Amino acid sequence: MQEHYCLYYTARLEKSLCWLVSSALRGTEHIAFDRSYNVPESIFEFFVPRAMEPVFLEVMAYFEAKKIVSELTKKPNRLEQ
Repeated sequence: MQEHYCLYYTARLEKSLCWLVSSALRGTEHIAFDRSYNVPESIFEFFVPRAMEPVFLEVMAYFEAKKIVSELTKKPNRLEQ
């Protein structure tokens, strides 16, 4: 049953550029769905289709290099429980 769930990541985003990350992930091939998870800490969660994981990681690596994303972490999907 696990294969029906998206992969789950969290990351801290630069507050002033959250919109950029969101638009890049949703507006380009629907790479991932994102939403804020912890607003005061600027932590977002990302639901990534398994087939899009390589593209998602490439985009996030670019944002990490630009200091827009940090602490990207793959976790068990919290919606599976």
